[in-house]
Amino acid sequence: MKRFYDSNDKMNTEFTEDSRKTQKAEEFADLSHLIIGACIEVQQHLGVGLLESAYANALAIELTQQDIRYEREHPIEAKYKNKPLGIIYRADFLIESNIILELKAVDTLHDEHRAQLLTYLRLSNKRFGLLLNFHAYPIAKEGIKRVLNGY
Repeated sequence: MKRFYDSNDKMNTEFTEDSRKTQKAEEFADLSHLIIGACIEVQQHLGVGLLESAYANALAIELTQQDIRYEREHPIEAKYKNKPLGIIYRADFLIESNIILELKAVDTLHDEHRAQLLTYLRLSNKRFGLLLNFHAYPIAKEGIKRVLNGY
């Protein structure tokens, strides 16, 4: 954070790009904490090695029990040169109409997975997404990536 003084000797604060990213991520911190907690609960009960669909079904139960609103298989539409392409993908979960949650059950998360989620965020005009890999154990250590759109 850069600090400077104006002509009236009042301190002003100018946020750097990194601090703006942190500030934007903090807007979603409480809800993302609840989502991650639900994913940890699912992994503790199911373990690793299952198909993504098993984790998605269990997570839907867990989110419902925690009174977290969600939509499964949220449609993402796109345009090409201002011409509609229709629904090009369905995000695994849209949480509280704000956070796209993309689930994976793979050995390792790669840059392509993050890029995929970033594309979904951009096309759906959402600002924050979580990429969760249920094959990473424990999920809280290696299986979570936070993705911000446009920051």
